[in-house]
Amino acid sequence: MASQPNRKIAAAVVREDAHQKQRLLDRAFALAFKGLVYAQIWEDPVVDMEALAIEPGNRIATIASGGCNVFSYLTADPAEIVAVDLNTAHVALNNLKRVAIQRLPDYLSFRRFFADADSSANIADYRAFVRPYLDETSRRYWEGRDLAGRRRINGFARGLYKGGLLGNFIGLAHLVARMHRVDPRQFLEAKTIAEQRAIFDAKFAPFFDRKFIRWVTDQRSSLFGLGIPPAQYDALAAGKPMADVLRARLEKLACDFPLEENYFAWQAFGRGYGKGVTMPLPPYLQAANYAAVKARADRVTMLHANMTDMLAAADAASFDRYIFLDAQDWMSDAQLAALWTEVTRTARPGARVLFRTAAEPSLLPGRLPDDLLSRWAYREQASLDYTRRDRSAIYGGVHLYVLKG
Repeated sequence: MASQPNRKIAAAVVREDAHQKQRLLDRAFALAFKGLVYAQIWEDPVVDMEALAIEPGNRIATIASGGCNVFSYLTADPAEIVAVDLNTAHVALNNLKRVAIQRLPDYLSFRRFFADADSSANIADYRAFVRPYLDETSRRYWEGRDLAGRRRINGFARGLYKGGLLGNFIGLAHLVARMHRVDPRQFLEAKTIAEQRAIFDAKFAPFFDRKFIRWVTDQRSSLFGLGIPPAQYDALAAGKPMADVLRARLEKLACDFPLEENYFAWQAFGRGYGKGVTMPLPPYLQAANYAAVKARADRVTMLHANMTDMLAAADAASFDRYIFLDAQDWMSDAQLAALWTEVTRTARPGARVLFRTAAEPSLLPGRLPDDLLSRWAYREQASLDYTRRDRSAIYGGVHLYVLKG
């Protein structure tokens, strides 16, 4: 499974027309990105569903990533979700989630598996309820071994959200912070937004002024653990020191939303969702949505594919909603044009496209041919509001386009 996904990822990431140093960095990122990157996706599904205005019967095309949003969209009752990903680990994770939702005996076992994700009982449940129904490729992935020689499925006994490229990055950030006498978990003791602000200002804001932190974050490879390739690094920095950009994004995460509502903050500062029935969770993991998600899980079609290629093979006027995460930040102008040509061809009347960018403005003006861009209306004011309310807080912009006419 290793060589083929690496070629797909390299084709999407490596800028062959760039100079040698850039190509080497791109290839290093492609190598890092071929394993599990996101055990949890870092886009807010509540904002997504409001922007997308999903209606019963809609067909959705989305990039899968960790799958939290894919399965959360089921709460809006679409007819089908076609989820694609270049990363075979993400494909295997989404297939595991779909089967587990359908086959685990009850909500408590489902919550233990994917919310707590740190119990040996999950491994027993995998063998009894999930493994017999999992496709062979995904089963080989989960029962295969990681670089440390451990079976990957055992991550659900150790704490899944502490693993993967992003989980390891957060763990390393916690280690570096503690070395500088800052304990990120202390933030979770806050009871009000005012307390959250006081802890951030006293403990975390000064951390980004340290010379070592500023030097490290100025290296393009330093953000590989966030899933940010070199091409996206420059868009995120926007000419500013990266330490200042990261401080501003962390400030939004820490100070703009109550802790009891923001599971992204729990992941960042606590490396998991926390324990207890009142902890914030993605919609697909919430008890109130369990029956609907379970009944509709078979509406998810998971493909190891490039989004443009998948759409090129689809019928005209066959999709209503599109979600590209931040993948367009990685694309050349030619790749953007190819993608939007297929989006426009496959879009039904009233179709909506949602995506995120590392920088604040939409990346389409000036890069997408006018004959394509003119077919779509940019909802600028709504996009600014979605950006403000996106609890994950790591993106500069959340953007919504609606097909005209």
